[in-house]
Amino acid sequence: MKIPFLKRIDTYLIAKFLGTYFFSIILIISIAVVFDFNENVDSFTMNHATTRGIFMYYLNFIPYYTNLFSALFVFISVIFFTSKMADNSEFIAMISTGMSFARLMRPYMISAAIIAGMSFWLGADVIPQGSVKRLAFENQYKKKKKNPTYADNVQLQVDTGVIAFLEHFDGLSKTGTHFSLDKFENKKLVSHLTASTVIYDTLSDVRYHWRLRNVTIRELRGMREHIVYHGTLDSVIIMEPRDFLFIRNQQETMTNDELRDYIEKQKIRGSANLKTFEVEYYKRFASPFAAFILSAIGVSLSSRKRKGGMGMALGIGLALSASYILLQSISATFSINAGLHPALAAWLPNILFSFITIYLYKKAPR
Repeated sequence: MKIPFLKRIDTYLIAKFLGTYFFSIILIISIAVVFDFNENVDSFTMNHATTRGIFMYYLNFIPYYTNLFSALFVFISVIFFTSKMADNSEFIAMISTGMSFARLMRPYMISAAIIAGMSFWLGADVIPQGSVKRLAFENQYKKKKKNPTYADNVQLQVDTGVIAFLEHFDGLSKTGTHFSLDKFENKKLVSHLTASTVIYDTLSDVRYHWRLRNVTIRELRGMREHIVYHGTLDSVIIMEPRDFLFIRNQQETMTNDELRDYIEKQKIRGSANLKTFEVEYYKRFASPFAAFILSAIGVSLSSRKRKGGMGMALGIGLALSASYILLQSISATFSINAGLHPALAAWLPNILFSFITIYLYKKAPR
């Protein structure tokens, strides 16, 4: 089907861009998988990893690292095919017909928009679900690190003025013992609930659904106390097992909606250690924009016909893309350890590289 606003030159450049992008992904990620398997095959054998488990691990490994280094793939793709077209004098022919450099950028930006949309979708919904299995496999068969399966003496604020306490929680059975729930109004205790055991209902359609056993509820009404007993009681309490058991890279296992809800919920509880989660959340929105920035830099660098071929442009491009990825890590570290706002930390690489983009765009051949 022909798209009205796309000319033949647009479809030609989009096909070149996306074709080179996906080819570079297949090539580089295939090499990465081979090297990773070769490095860890002894660990897999010694720890008795199943063939299916290894296959599922690499099935989740591929989209994670593809998205992680998407900026690098974009840069390599643009530099590679644009330099080749410049060497063949294709850009000279285009510009000689009266096509402006801004018009030439249109198919690049359309391609970047497709990649950015795909990157955001992968990072927001697909990769977090796969990261649960990927990290569990790494902990069991590669690093031999076990995630915590229990927690003791957990106290947290589950709602405004509502404090929950668990003496012990077993993550495997999703069961807690010696549970209490205190409700305060104007700094005065108005309700005190205790239960011998609480069980998180994983099969329920209702989120935060807990089943309580041997329940006693004391309601304080002035000088009087009203006591009610229940053998079992179903209740919605705004807490879940992952609030007690913190695993390595937990933020990577949450979808965007889950991550946002988790951050809001932890802020209500007064949790202080949220920077890692906030940086991850904002980064998922900021990172896809790298496709636009690095595409523009790539075109500006490689659209000029050079005597030495694409070597110089490719070298500069790789250095810039590596600097972008490094800056992402540095800004995230500054946010977590030095108080830099998470949103600024996530967008800082884009802001700084936007100035580089503007400079190189103005210097590009017309």
